Amino acid sequence: MNVVDKAIATQLANIEKKTGKSRAELTRIVKASGLTKHGEIRDMLKKELGLGHGDANTVTHMALDPSRIPGAKTVAPTGATADAFYTGPKAALKPIHDKLMDAINKFGAFEIAPKKTYLSLRRKKQFAMIGPATNTQVEVGLNMKGVKPTSRLVAQPDKSMCQYKVRVASLAEVDKELLGWIQQAFDAAA
Repeated sequence: MNVVDKAIATQLANIEKKTGKSRAELTRIVKASGLTKHGEIRDMLKKELGLGHGDANTVTHMALDPSRIPGAKTVAPTGATADAFYTGPKAALKPIHDKLMDAINKFGAFEIAPKKTYLSLRRKKQFAMIGPATNTQVEVGLNMKGVKPTSRLVAQPDKSMCQYKVRVASLAEVDKELLGWIQQAFDAAA
């Protein structure tokens, strides 16, 4: 079992302890709700069971597709490890992080490698890094070649951990242009 799968298994065990419900019971709650959309299920679990965003997201993945939890290389939960990055003055940035991760989750399977201050997103190789850069901006590092830098997509010096960086200060900046760059980096990392 890889590090991501171990983290998911630990997270699920903690959710079971926190809620007093087994994985099967949690899945039955989701199925009984009649909800089918990921976001609606996640929000219901947050409201009904008092789960945090990351825990509710993981339970939603488990209920919708049990093969995703743990074992298969798949989309990892977004909130559990990222929550620690977004505390105090940086707490207001968490919705930006969540919106980015919700969009990236739709691209396909990848692994998350938590680092001290950011999440490294990998397929065969790292395609992105996401974490708070300041108290007011989330930084998205991207690995892709042959893209012309812009005032928003800033090229990094040779031998940097990422070839480009984008600073995001609002939910509105998680737009088609940024998601297009992330998709390009995702595709190149296959």
